[in-house]
Amino acid sequence: MQHLRRKHLIVAATAAITLGALSACSSDGDDGGDGMGDDTAGGTYTWWDPYPQHDGSSDWEARVQACGEAAGVTIDRTAYDTTALTNQALLSAQEGTSPDVILIDNPAVSTLADTGMLTTVDEFGLDTSAIDENLLNAGVVDGEAYGIPIGANTLSLYYNAEVLADAGVDPASITDWESLTAALEQVTGAGHQGITFSGIGTEEGSFQFLPWFWGSGADLTDLASDEAVAALELWTGWLDEGYAPNTVINNSQNTVWEEFLTGNFAFAENGTWQVNSAAEAEFETGIVQLPARNGGVAPAPTGGEFIVAPVQEETARYDVTREIVECMTTPEGFVETATTFAYYIPPTADGQEQLLAENADLEPWVEAVRNAKGRTSDGLGSDYPVISEALWTAVQNALSGAATPAEALEQAQADAEAGTS
Repeated sequence: MQHLRRKHLIVAATAAITLGALSACSSDGDDGGDGMGDDTAGGTYTWWDPYPQHDGSSDWEARVQACGEAAGVTIDRTAYDTTALTNQALLSAQEGTSPDVILIDNPAVSTLADTGMLTTVDEFGLDTSAIDENLLNAGVVDGEAYGIPIGANTLSLYYNAEVLADAGVDPASITDWESLTAALEQVTGAGHQGITFSGIGTEEGSFQFLPWFWGSGADLTDLASDEAVAALELWTGWLDEGYAPNTVINNSQNTVWEEFLTGNFAFAENGTWQVNSAAEAEFETGIVQLPARNGGVAPAPTGGEFIVAPVQEETARYDVTREIVECMTTPEGFVETATTFAYYIPPTADGQEQLLAENADLEPWVEAVRNAKGRTSDGLGSDYPVISEALWTAVQNALSGAATPAEALEQAQADAEAGTS
């Protein structure tokens, strides 16, 4: 097993302390105590995840405990919010109190891996050959995989079938940017509102812009390319024409969904996690894939967590940890996780087929996940957060009219280069 690179850990943990002052962890545990004890079998194994909304009586808690029982141990689960979890993981590595298992948001895998605090899947003897490569890549750093996705969610374009019918728009006609923009013109001409999305100045803003950015043919290593400018001009053009409301500049993904549920909008960009809410809406809904500029499906970013195993001084614990991880990552395990959360798509073809056998309505989401792309892919690793911040800042500047799309993205590229050099 690899050893911790202490110098990097100290730097990362120091940064985490600074971030930690801005982020409050959940009340499930004040110190995230390691709870490891001395036993290596039949004892207690620690598990951290970013789901404080799922308490000890939840189906998710039962799912986790079942994997502990299968391995013959008790799992001590602690939940933090997403940002606090990354900070706490870095600090625990510095202090030598890392948990046995962490479920971590996929862009954070490279951040943890860069410190040397994670084992690789090869070191752990885990087989990832069945995992969809586009999903596994979010956890690959320098050619080494540092975890396994427990599932994935992503974005598509929800539509209000009643609004489209009233405007005479066939959702099947939406296959590229031109046809989508034409549909927005038709919808607004019929007295409805067009499209809402999240352009907020946070990671959510980058997350929602990336399908258009990647769908133009742009690459995150060149934020100022002609293709990138075209993507941002698409969004600003929609605002200028009144196809999208000015609220998008401050919209979170939750706010987008609240706007869509009013029944006034034809389209909303949102994620797999709204499937149940869409089914319960007061109007008929459907989805179309986010279109690429010249046709086809645009790569949307993958959301979802990876299961990772931190380095332990007591290496005898690894055998049981492996059993817990394997319990979570069998085809059946992936489907059980997807069913528990109701919005995760399994990361393997077998798991996806099993899920569709249970719920055929999820087929469009399976297609979206198969076309999705990890945010840290293309070798970006821990450079991604710097690039993402530069990108969402450019989106904000362009949507607000503070700069043209070209000017905003030129500054973004300069900021990204300065922050990653």
